[in-house]
Amino acid sequence: MEMDQTRRAGATVDWATEDEYWRQNYASRPYIGQDRDYERWRPAYRYGFESAQRHGDRRRWQEIEPDLRSGWDQYEYRGDQRSTWEQIKEAVRDAWDRLTGNR
Repeated sequence: MEMDQTRRAGATVDWATEDEYWRQNYASRPYIGQDRDYERWRPAYRYGFESAQRHGDRRRWQEIEPDLRSGWDQYEYRGDQRSTWEQIKEAVRDAWDRLTGNR
C-alpha cells in the first residue's frame, strides 16, 4: 500500500480523497471559529491522516498525542503554517478519528 493510502472499512482511502472530504466539511467543525481559510487547517488534517496511517492500528490517541505534539514543528507538509499545536490539535484529532473509526 502506498504512503498516501490506507484502508478504512474495507475501502482504500488516499490523501486526495480525505483532502476533498475536509475541504467540503471543515467549516462546520466546532474548533474552526473565525479562521475559515481551509489552507490554514489543511496541514493539520493531513498530519492527522498520515499519523493515523502509521500508528492508528497500534496506538490510541492518548498514547500518540505527545509524539504528535512534538512532531508538529518538523512536519514536512506544514509549509508556512505557524499554528501552534494547541491551535490545531483538534483538527489533527478529527482526521485521526475519522481514519481510525473513533468518532
